[in-house]
Amino acid sequence: MNYKATLKTEGTLSHDKLIAGNAHLLVSRKVTIKSGQNVVRGAVLGKDGDGKYLLSLSASNDGSQTPDLILAEDCDATSADKTAIAYARGDFAIQALTIGTGHTAASITEGLRAKGITIINIVA
Repeated sequence: MNYKATLKTEGTLSHDKLIAGNAHLLVSRKVTIKSGQNVVRGAVLGKDGDGKYLLSLSASNDGSQTPDLILAEDCDATSADKTAIAYARGDFAIQALTIGTGHTAASITEGLRAKGITIINIVA
């Protein structure tokens, strides 16, 4: 049998420098992003009382004020809850994270480290 390979371009790859360590240590899972928000890859997420995820804001009082995961892909949930992939473990560059109002690198680092997420300051 003769097989002939055909090559085509599916898209382009752009490195955003979110992953700051060994990629083989990454652990991800599906989560539900709560409606009413448009969050981007690298967003620091918290989980509310309904088990849905949203950008973690320090002033929230529904549980989401506690950082829990790092969003792995952009997710537009402005009109309805959406399923997305989020990182539950890995090494991430602080410069590539989207941190919610009231949080700082210092306020999220230790809590995420306890969950297996390490925040690293990348020096160019």
